[in-house]
Amino acid sequence: MPLPERDAESYLYVDRNIINNPLAQADWAAKKLVWVPSERSGFEAASVKEEHGEEAVVELMENGKKIKVNKDDIQKMNPPKFSKVEDMAELTCLNEASVLHNLKERYYSGLIYTYSGLFCVVINPYKNLPIYSEEIVEMYKGKKRHEMPPHIYAITDTAYRSMLQDREDQSILCTGESGAGKTENTKKVIQYLAHVASSHKSRKEQVSGELERQLLQANPILEAFGNAKTVKNDNSSRFGKFIRINFDVNGYIVGANIETYLLEKSRAIRQAKDERTFHIFYYLLSGAGEHLKTELLLEGYNNYRFLCNGNVTIPGQQDKDMFQETMEAFRIMGIQDDEQLAMLKVVSCVLQFGNISFKKERNTDQASMPDNTAAQKVCHLLGINVTDFSRAILTPRIKVGRDYVQKAQTKEQADFAVEALAKATYERLFRWLVFRINKALDRTKRQGASFVGILDIAGFEIFELNSFEQLCINYTNEKLQQLFNHTMFILEQEEYQREGIEWNFIDFGLDLQPCIDLIEKPASPPGILALLDEECWFPKATDKSFVEKVLQELGNHPKFQKPKQLKDKADLSIFHYAGKVDYKASAWLMKNMDPLNDNIATLLHQSTDKFVAELWRDDLNAHLSSPFLLLWFLSNPPLLASTVSPVDHIVGLDQVTEMAQRAIPGAFKTRKGMFRTVGQLYKEQLSKLMTTLRNTNPNFVRCIIPNHEKKSGKLEAHLVLDQLRCNGVLEGIRICRQGFPNRIVFQEFRQRYEILTPNAIPKGFMDGKQACVLMIRALELDPNLYRIGQSKVFFRAGVLAHLEEERDLKITDVIIQFQALCRGYLARKAFAKRQQQLTAMKVIQRNCAAYLKLRNWQWWRLFTKVKPLLQVSRQEEEMMAKEDELTKTKERQMQTEQKLVEMEDKQSQLMVEKCALQEQLQAETELCAEAEEMRSRLAAKKQELEEILHDLEARVEEEEERCQHLQTDKKKMHQNIQELEEQLEEEEAARQKLQLEKVTAEAKLKKTEDDILVMEDHNTKLSKEKKLMEDRIAEFTTNLAEEEEKSKSLAKLKAKHETMITDLEDRLRREEKQRQELEKTRRKLEGDSTDLHDQITELQQQIAELKVQLAKKEEELQAALARIDEESSHKNSALKKIRELESHISELQEDLDSEKASRNKAEKQKRDLGEELEALKTELEDTLDSTAAQQELRAKREQEVSHMKKALDEEAKTHEVQIQEMRQKHSQMVEELSEQLEQSRRIKANLEKAKQTLESERNELAGEVKSLIQSKGESEHKRKKVDSQFQEVQLKFTEGERTRSELAEKVVKLQAELDSVGGLLNHAESKSIKITKDHSVLESQLQDTQELLQEETRQKLALSTKLRHMEEEMNTLREQLEEEEETKRNLGKQVQGMQTQLTDTKKRMDDGFGSLEHSEEVKKKLQKDLESLCQRHEEKVAAYDKLEKTKTRLQQELDDLIVDLDHQTQIVSSLEKKQKKFDQMLAEEKSISAKYAEERDRAEAEAREKETKSLALARALEVAIEQKEELERLNKQLRAEMEDLVSSKDDVGKSVHELEKSKRALDQQVEEMKTQLEELEDELQATEDAKLRLEVNLQAMKAQFDRDLLGKDEQSEEKRRQLVKQVREMEAELEDERKHRSVAVAAKKKLELDLKDLEGQIEGANKGREEAIKQLRKLQAQLKDYQRELSDTRSSREDILAQSKENEKKLKSLEAEMIQMQEELAAAERAKRQAQQERDELAEEIASSSSGKSLALDEKRRLESRIAQLEEEVEEEQTNSEMANDRLRKSNLQVDQLTADLTAERSNAQKAENARQQLDRQNKELKLKLQEADNSIKSRYKASISALEAKVAQLEEQLDVEIKERQTASKQVRRVEKRLKEVVLQVEDERRSSDQFKDQAEKGNSRLKQLKRQLEEAEEETQRVNASRRKLQRELEDSTESVDAMNHEISSLKSKLR
Repeated sequence: MPLPERDAESYLYVDRNIINNPLAQADWAAKKLVWVPSERSGFEAASVKEEHGEEAVVELMENGKKIKVNKDDIQKMNPPKFSKVEDMAELTCLNEASVLHNLKERYYSGLIYTYSGLFCVVINPYKNLPIYSEEIVEMYKGKKRHEMPPHIYAITDTAYRSMLQDREDQSILCTGESGAGKTENTKKVIQYLAHVASSHKSRKEQVSGELERQLLQANPILEAFGNAKTVKNDNSSRFGKFIRINFDVNGYIVGANIETYLLEKSRAIRQAKDERTFHIFYYLLSGAGEHLKTELLLEGYNNYRFLCNGNVTIPGQQDKDMFQETMEAFRIMGIQDDEQLAMLKVVSCVLQFGNISFKKERNTDQASMPDNTAAQKVCHLLGINVTDFSRAILTPRIKVGRDYVQKAQTKEQADFAVEALAKATYERLFRWLVFRINKALDRTKRQGASFVGILDIAGFEIFELNSFEQLCINYTNEKLQQLFNHTMFILEQEEYQREGIEWNFIDFGLDLQPCIDLIEKPASPPGILALLDEECWFPKATDKSFVEKVLQELGNHPKFQKPKQLKDKADLSIFHYAGKVDYKASAWLMKNMDPLNDNIATLLHQSTDKFVAELWRDDLNAHLSSPFLLLWFLSNPPLLASTVSPVDHIVGLDQVTEMAQRAIPGAFKTRKGMFRTVGQLYKEQLSKLMTTLRNTNPNFVRCIIPNHEKKSGKLEAHLVLDQLRCNGVLEGIRICRQGFPNRIVFQEFRQRYEILTPNAIPKGFMDGKQACVLMIRALELDPNLYRIGQSKVFFRAGVLAHLEEERDLKITDVIIQFQALCRGYLARKAFAKRQQQLTAMKVIQRNCAAYLKLRNWQWWRLFTKVKPLLQVSRQEEEMMAKEDELTKTKERQMQTEQKLVEMEDKQSQLMVEKCALQEQLQAETELCAEAEEMRSRLAAKKQELEEILHDLEARVEEEEERCQHLQTDKKKMHQNIQELEEQLEEEEAARQKLQLEKVTAEAKLKKTEDDILVMEDHNTKLSKEKKLMEDRIAEFTTNLAEEEEKSKSLAKLKAKHETMITDLEDRLRREEKQRQELEKTRRKLEGDSTDLHDQITELQQQIAELKVQLAKKEEELQAALARIDEESSHKNSALKKIRELESHISELQEDLDSEKASRNKAEKQKRDLGEELEALKTELEDTLDSTAAQQELRAKREQEVSHMKKALDEEAKTHEVQIQEMRQKHSQMVEELSEQLEQSRRIKANLEKAKQTLESERNELAGEVKSLIQSKGESEHKRKKVDSQFQEVQLKFTEGERTRSELAEKVVKLQAELDSVGGLLNHAESKSIKITKDHSVLESQLQDTQELLQEETRQKLALSTKLRHMEEEMNTLREQLEEEEETKRNLGKQVQGMQTQLTDTKKRMDDGFGSLEHSEEVKKKLQKDLESLCQRHEEKVAAYDKLEKTKTRLQQELDDLIVDLDHQTQIVSSLEKKQKKFDQMLAEEKSISAKYAEERDRAEAEAREKETKSLALARALEVAIEQKEELERLNKQLRAEMEDLVSSKDDVGKSVHELEKSKRALDQQVEEMKTQLEELEDELQATEDAKLRLEVNLQAMKAQFDRDLLGKDEQSEEKRRQLVKQVREMEAELEDERKHRSVAVAAKKKLELDLKDLEGQIEGANKGREEAIKQLRKLQAQLKDYQRELSDTRSSREDILAQSKENEKKLKSLEAEMIQMQEELAAAERAKRQAQQERDELAEEIASSSSGKSLALDEKRRLESRIAQLEEEVEEEQTNSEMANDRLRKSNLQVDQLTADLTAERSNAQKAENARQQLDRQNKELKLKLQEADNSIKSRYKASISALEAKVAQLEEQLDVEIKERQTASKQVRRVEKRLKEVVLQVEDERRSSDQFKDQAEKGNSRLKQLKRQLEEAEEETQRVNASRRKLQRELEDSTESVDAMNHEISSLKSKLR
């Protein structure tokens, strides 16, 4: 039952309300909480009470107990707001305790995923969580990592998105111990990728869906055949797999491939206690039916020897159901039924192999088979003969020399052969299964554009005793951890150095290469695998000899240790990264060689069963083909007997992988006689895997096991801490925090984030680095948050995410602006339409009013009756004209139909051509893909060749170094031989005396060894008792925790049930409401549909009328547009001439200005000279009375002055001449320009006149047409209108008086409203004054806060300087510590040297002589000295450990301080940004207030203008009234005269002539009166309109003013609140800054105290070091004396001579080898040169092929774009031509369909409800029947029960279908409503589209012509592409031939080198 969505979110999101608790924050700050180490829970929370030197008294928070703790063991605690943090890189204090606490808190609250820097940590929950549903997949789809909580889906999505963006292959590595949850996480990764990549709808939907299903179903099959239950894990993967999911360019899944590693096939025959074999055996035995069991000859669990533990069940899993699931997975994967049966036969056969038993015969060791029933079953299942099978096992044929001999086997050998056969058959079955799955998943038979690889390999395993398979598994995990360390720490820092970033290289001490070399190193010294392979070549080698060899070669390795346990248990001990592992080397040689009986292999290959024959087809020469293996196998029968003995611990996994020739065809071709060991093959396969992983971008998921009891909710702290330390979690977080994990290339950074800095980069070209620098400056980023390298920009964690958020906000703003513009445009269009409708309504109202006035007038009635009779004569003409129009329209229709037919023919031709082009394109794309594959293969081969070359070069260098070492060793040997010959003579005499001393020493040693054994036994007893007590305590604690968890879970279940009940009640109510609403909507829709029918008919009539009008107007428009175009062209030419003339005039004016300036300068100079002359004259007049010399000087000066005057006059004349000339030129130019201007003006005037004449002609023509139509009617009715107008004047006069009174009242109202508006304005002014005052107060507050901020920044700068000093002191301390470490190492080396010298002295004492007393005294002295040295050494080690702890603590504190500093700098920068934003807000406020003031002034001015207009209108009204009164008087006078005339007509007989004159005069007067009355009416209408406008405008102004005032008040209040909030926030931030400052000062003081303590410790350590050095020197002197004394006691001379002879022989052999090596070196160098030449040629060929390929790709893209354009244009033409013809039909049809659908939906809904009720009843009845049937006939009628169950399932499915149909019915009702709305919209669209149809038809013809041209060009381009493709094919064939030649030469080189 799926949990509700709330529970799923609680397993993902953290409740921040609980975390952000102010009480917890205050408690943390008050109590100074820290972490203290604890044995029970790892670390405990405590508060520091007292500090005494290096120790501190601490009070535990749990129980209040006080403890003394060393300061170095105390770790800082993070504030409570960092509790349950999603990314542990955000922690302020980064230490083991904080990381463990965070993981523990998250785990206990159900949050199993946590980010730690760049990777993810997962803790196994040991229960199912509701966080893997499709809804949660959709939540994470396309989201960024920081937007969602941690999840495996987030890691997978980032890998998928980076694969698509960066086009880089990705890999997801799930690592961890066995049982940590790696397999489950890989399943979730595959599930997410299958969902995301298939959600895009591709063209082949069915195929893609099937592919994703098969990908998901591959896992259950592999788990069934490759997983098993172990002690640590119920579903442990006993093999490794690397799943490669290939994607195409668009991100769709193209195919997949699975590579498997290291199947533990020995589990099929032997299991440890409480463990199971592979799942498929149990699935088959419990899930197979009776028929299948008889066919497969299956028996009970206890009848099989290979099922050691019987039927071991897995809690929560039914093997029967799992069998059905696996069979269903087979069906989905496409494995046929006969293949399934054959596989299950092989599985049953493996079980039957264990039941074959052998007996030893009485007299001989030969084995016999007394009972062959099991063998008969095996042979029946495998399809072979029983006698041949038994003969092949008991007496196999073996080749001895040239003949074949039958050799009898012993019982042990026969048992071993059967077990090996069982393992081999199961392994081959598993390999065939993987091949079959790959065949089903690989659709394209080639790799996609990129792939995502998922690695799921067996986790690190540490059992009590471990075998060969555990070594292989731990070796792979060691390599993977080394890859993690290399990518996370070394490559990261190398990239920083490569990019030129300031970075100090940090050594995290996580290099695992020594351990890897211990296992895999081939030589000098050889590793364990190399020694194992070497031992396999010796025929008489045993496991014991292999262990001795390993101890001899690798005994001194730092990662290797000889085990201290008893002899029977462990043989080897290796220090892996996860801990020390003990290995038992039993049967390692057999497992490494994996021998198999050749007779049985040939027999199985000849099987009658095709499946079995196919399994053994490729294995005729695979096993026992080597003579070395056969000799070894035959020569070690006792070893076989020892290896096959039953073992209680885990044994197995002798994996032979399918590497050989298929994986690397050129590199590893072995010779026919050689055989490959398991270790060798696995090593090669692992190296291949590591190269593929290095070529991808790895994403690490670290899986952690919380406990070994498989209990949910329990977390063992020490276990988790060990895994965190081994996985390097803390180091990964630290480098993520200190480093720059996010990096981006310059070009991509500029392209992506230039939207954030629009004006930062100037126009034109700029280097990418400079552009990025400018952008970062504009973004105002903190310099600590980024670094700029040579080709990339590096950012700290979180900076890029912040930039992405800002970019998203910017894009949303741009889109909102665009939407606003579009909406504004649409609103303006709608408003214009409404205005047109308003004017039309007014016109209609006016006409209606006129009709109402005229309808009762007799003359109008007569006119309406006579008017149609007048047009009877014109009806025939109109009929003729209409017939002509009909003929023309018919002709047009025929033409259009012909055009349509032609267009359809052309379209069909184009479609045919398009299909041909598409086929050609597909063929070319396939060829290009093949070419790419060939290129990738060539590149891979090239890489392999380069790697081989590098290996050869490295080998050559190693050989050269070896040669040099050998030469130096030879020289040393000669010197040693000479020294030894001298010492031999002296040492012979001393040997006898030392033998006595040796006997006494041996006796003492025996006593000490006995004492040590007794002490060890006592220690083991004590440790066992301690373990028992600890186990009991742990059991009690677990029981308590389980009871608490049960109570909690019961409470949760109760709450969940209550919520479920409430939810169900709510749903019932909602459904009832929905039913009522549906009935209402149904009724509304029926009424709406009838209305729509009527509207559609009316609209169709209007459309027909509008089409006729449109045709007429378009013809008139075309003629007018042609005239306007000609006029505009004339006008543009005239404007161009005018612009040229104006530019020429401006140049002349500039010349004039420059001349005027020069003239002014000359005049100024003239004035200056004149002033100087006057000054000289005055001086001369003053000095007249001087001496003659002065007079002479005066005369000279006068002459000079005269000369100067002449020169000046001449210059003035010349200047005047020049000015006159310039003036003349200027006047001429001005005259010419004026003439040109006049001409242009004339031309312009002529053009304008011509335009006016044309317009007037057009207007006249239009007027004449109208006047011709109306002239007849007007001429007939002028006489009648005079009388009617006279009567109307009287009526209008009375109406005018009424309107006058109304206008006067409205004027009074307007004045009152104006007064109220003025009052509101005054009120607004007072409010604005208040706002300005508040504004000034806030500005003063801001200034104060700015000053406080400046003071804070100064203090921060001072702190930062102090911190730098502290860091410098820390660096000096580190240097001192490093010196101490160096001295310590030297001391250690000296101590080791002393120890070696002591051992040498002991050996020499055995052979030498000397006085016993003297030697004992010397020995005692040495022992005392050694003891004192050891004590000092231990003291030094302790001091050094303390120094290291203090160093780590100081480093952590420094890191935390640096993080705090960064945080504070970020806060300061954010505050500065806020301040800038606040300044901007203030400026905006000022601008807004200024705008409001301007608007107020404008409103006042408009009000004044309106007042003046109202006054003017009132005056005009008065004038109009006066004129009206005068007209009334004249009217009365005329009436009186008329009456007089009528009365005087009978009395006075006047002449007719006078009467006619009076009549004419009266007519004239009447006409004048009419004109005056019309003018008055127009003026009255104008005044009325003006009055209405004034009223409307005043009301609108009033409303707008009120709104503006309210808006201003609200804005001012909101801004005031915001400002107050900002001030409060600034104050709070200032208080926080003060607190941080106080904390920093306290930390600084602590650091200073720590530094002083360290300095004291360092001084003490220096003194101790000096004393130790002195004592060492003394000891060295004593040792030299002893060496001189003991130099007399050396080994005998004869042994030395023999050694010298042997050394001479070795030297000669080495010299011969040296000569051979030199020759091989020369040959290798030649081969290397040849290979390099061929490599260069290949590179050139590849470059040429790549260039040709790029050209072909460009042409392909162009063709694709052209074809896409053609398709789009053709589709547009089709849609446009069909839309106009079919829309009217569709609208009618849709309405009918909708009504029919409504009725159908109602009937369906009723039917569905009835059917549902019936099905409910049937379901209840059937359930009752089923219960009765179950009770009565359960044992007899199983088939009937299953049928009834199937029926129930079908009925339930029908119920679900009915419910779904009901839901679809409600959806269809909604769709009907939408369709009705769409129909209305379509009718409106059809009106618009009818206008566009004609233009589109004309465009279509022109587009078709263009399409023809483009098609011709496309055909030419395809011909070119075909030619280039042929060239590429030829070049590729040449390159393949050259590559084959290279491969042959490389293989020959390898054979030579070997």
